[in-house]
Amino acid sequence: MREIHPTAIIHNGAELGEDLKIGPYSIIGEHTKIGTGTIVESNVVIDGWTEIGKNCRISPFVSIGTPPQDISYSGEETRVRIGDQNIIREYTTVHRGTKKGGGETIIGSHNYIMAYAHIAHDCKIGNHIIMANAATLGGHIKVEDYAIIGGLTGIHQFVRIGMYAMVGACSAVSQDVIPFVSAVGNRARLFGLNIVGLKRHGFNKARVLKIKKAYNIIFRSRVSLKDAITQIEEEINDSEDVKKIIEFIKDSKRGICR
Repeated sequence: MREIHPTAIIHNGAELGEDLKIGPYSIIGEHTKIGTGTIVESNVVIDGWTEIGKNCRISPFVSIGTPPQDISYSGEETRVRIGDQNIIREYTTVHRGTKKGGGETIIGSHNYIMAYAHIAHDCKIGNHIIMANAATLGGHIKVEDYAIIGGLTGIHQFVRIGMYAMVGACSAVSQDVIPFVSAVGNRARLFGLNIVGLKRHGFNKARVLKIKKAYNIIFRSRVSLKDAITQIEEEINDSEDVKKIIEFIKDSKRGICR
């Protein structure tokens, strides 16, 4: 059963799931789709070509699907796609994509996005990610699964944050952060592996030791990055985690945090 407050403004073209709640003074635009079980609290704006999955909870004063902050944008049909079971807290802003950036801003499932966070146009956010208060993503950023971004952190456009990485609070990140590590600072630099996060997610000692060996070869062996990758591929060729690190580095366009 839907519960829609009489003061909410719902465009006739919006597609709404069952067992959905929309609170007072919220505005739901023409091209939006909202899944079953999702709760939209008061004073929320959901506009543009926006699709939100099932069982999400969207707090007051959130804005999703409004135009990107990109001077080249001129009203094209671009999108926001959000998965299931996300919590999006107060005053978060999520902008739709741009044509030149692929046309979509994407957020996966099971994410916790805290108050005042910003997800700019064409970002690709994975699953099980935590963005703390006022974490800010520039355009075209990719954040992989299980990453954590600390409060008051700004991430430069086109940067990637690897899986299970932890970016500390009040950081400014201008280069890619490889998977499984901790980074903090302005500009951000690495401070070893995200050991606490890996343990919480069930990484056993043997698995962590292989990641640590690869980390030491890359950052502490005083060889070139090219030679470090060659050495790792020869010495640690039985770890999927290490393979992900190598693939991540090879795909980097902005260079990696060190």
